[in-house]
Amino acid sequence: MVDGVPPPTAPVVTRTGTRIAAVPPPAAPEAARAARLARLADARLYLCTPRRPDFDAFLDGVLAPTAPGAGGGAIPGVDLIQLREKGLEWRDEAAALARLLVAGRRHGALVSGNDRADLASVTGVDILHVGQDDIPPAVARRLLGPDVLIGASTHDVRQLAAAVADPDVDYFCVGPVWPTPTKEGRPGVGLGLLAAAVAAAPPFAPGSKPWFAIGGIDEERLDDVLAAGARRVVVVRAITAAADPAAAAASLAARLRAAD
Repeated sequence: MVDGVPPPTAPVVTRTGTRIAAVPPPAAPEAARAARLARLADARLYLCTPRRPDFDAFLDGVLAPTAPGAGGGAIPGVDLIQLREKGLEWRDEAAALARLLVAGRRHGALVSGNDRADLASVTGVDILHVGQDDIPPAVARRLLGPDVLIGASTHDVRQLAAAVADPDVDYFCVGPVWPTPTKEGRPGVGLGLLAAAVAAAPPFAPGSKPWFAIGGIDEERLDDVLAAGARRVVVVRAITAAADPAAAAASLAARLRAAD
């Protein structure tokens, strides 16, 4: 137990007294890493979201697979989900991650923490995502061990090449393609950087590191992102601000998988 927060195999109790179901015990590090890498390799749609009043119902809606119709198998919804809410107190963020983990385990989605290696080490998340100014991936790896996947943000060709070559980075994000209020003050990198990522790490090529386009991507811009060669995307408002988040997630997921 760390500072009164139970380990990830025990129930977590929020300050309001709401009990959150226990996360299953982790597998051996090698097996956990292999399973997470396999799920990452198949992933297409990555959602970053803050908490919201309907958080648990929202998570179930966007993560649940949908059936495309007669004769077709179920299409996964969101494949990876990250809590993105700056300024949370440590315990509040741990409790929110526990809720993500319960929903993620129920629907087979990977759950990512953002920036905080300390939280990733005790909450049982599948992934830690770090920015260019956050903890270096090599340091995060020493703290977290081999089983937690590590993702990195990249904003130019040099950073992209470094992420491709870094053995501690399991996937990377490229962007923001367009300016976005979630990255206030950062200019868009444009579709050209996606072309550079395609050349450096062709999507779904054997041995190629997975990567996701990010920044201002929505239903209207998705065709341009796909035309540039990206096959995985990160979205925020395209789902969180949608009138029907579950339907928005299902539509994006179906279009991404149809582009293979």
